[in-house]
Amino acid sequence: MAPTLAHGDRLFCRYGGRVRAGAIVVARHPLRQELFVVKRAVERRGGGWWLLSDNSRVESDSRDFGPVPDELVLGRVLLRISPRPSWLAPAGWLEPLLTRAPYALARRFGVFRRVRAGL
Repeated sequence: MAPTLAHGDRLFCRYGGRVRAGAIVVARHPLRQELFVVKRAVERRGGGWWLLSDNSRVESDSRDFGPVPDELVLGRVLLRISPRPSWLAPAGWLEPLLTRAPYALARRFGVFRRVRAGL
């Protein structure tokens, strides 16, 4: 579902929620029912919902397995929570400083020695 969703995003879904054309849904894969898929519901067709990925290069959608029956569409995605929004990400030159700073401060004030001594 890139670019809409990224790896690591958490989804808040409404189980049994009303599905409309254009909504992102969670469904069971019609051929492998233990597998959950997140796709965009494009339109209703004779056998159920036509689900497509936002990434046109991905082939595991309704172009591959056809319409998904209503009973396999579990719910509608209401909200996406990104683990690290891009606007919160530090600039490239600042990131090494932020990742090393806690260790440098801990070493400076002897936190590592105290922890080792306590073990």
